[in-house]
Amino acid sequence: MLHTRTTPAERRRAFREALASGRLLRMPGAMNPYSARLIQEAGFDAVYLSGAVLAADLGLPDIGLTTSTEVAARAAQTTRVTDLPVLVDADTGFGEPMNAARTLQLMEDAGLAGLHLEDQVNPKRCGHLDGKTVVAVQEMTRRLRAAVDARRDPDFLIMARTDARSVEGLDAAIDRAKAYVDAGADAVFPEALASAAEFEAFRTAVDVPLLANMTEFGKGPLLDARALEDLGYNIVLYPVTLFRLAMGAVEDGLHTLAADGTQAALLDRMQTRSRLYEVLGYERYAGFDSAVFDFTLPPGS
Repeated sequence: MLHTRTTPAERRRAFREALASGRLLRMPGAMNPYSARLIQEAGFDAVYLSGAVLAADLGLPDIGLTTSTEVAARAAQTTRVTDLPVLVDADTGFGEPMNAARTLQLMEDAGLAGLHLEDQVNPKRCGHLDGKTVVAVQEMTRRLRAAVDARRDPDFLIMARTDARSVEGLDAAIDRAKAYVDAGADAVFPEALASAAEFEAFRTAVDVPLLANMTEFGKGPLLDARALEDLGYNIVLYPVTLFRLAMGAVEDGLHTLAADGTQAALLDRMQTRSRLYEVLGYERYAGFDSAVFDFTLPPGS
């Protein structure tokens, strides 16, 4: 009731142990705290908070317009309601290395299990768009070292994302990943790899946990979990899948409502009131205060 039963420290240790297990962790992106509860209930291993999803939720493009405090606030709301480890997209660290250090501590305080920092310039753009620019390796390593120095909980995971594949090529992206590991990154997120062969080459060259981003409508193939596990990847990410599904349903529903003048044809596509209350644990609140649960639902609701 009200909150998760585990502490951030427990979730961070669990995340580290799961990464060390050798199995593939499946990590959908939550679009809000409620969807994080559904991710946990569905049996996934961890939750992701996408910068692109948060920006879109605010009606903004993913070009670095959100702030570290906005991201931390959404993170704290999410970690309050799930016992799963939560990984957050921290963009470029929201500024200079000192900003990256502050961002790290904000995300620790928000109860997250880890974050990833990327090597794009600021303002950044979506990792699967053309026209990206990356900073010099030395600038990114300064960004990472600042985050490492600011970390208070050694179990908090610092992941480095490199966007260099589509800018400088695969070999340069691998070289950057190695430099980032030397700078203190615990794991690596190679963005926008173009084929299974490139995923394999990255795994062969880099010996820390690796994340595979299976985003829709992107530059790379949508490899299934079995293939990624065979390739030796540690995390498979579905960052925007739930948001795209939900917004597609919203658009379809609005068109139907506008055309029909009623939502009657949409009822069988909706989550019911009783299912909503089940997910929220509404009835459990009665143990705390019976006045909040003193009703019965109408049949079929």
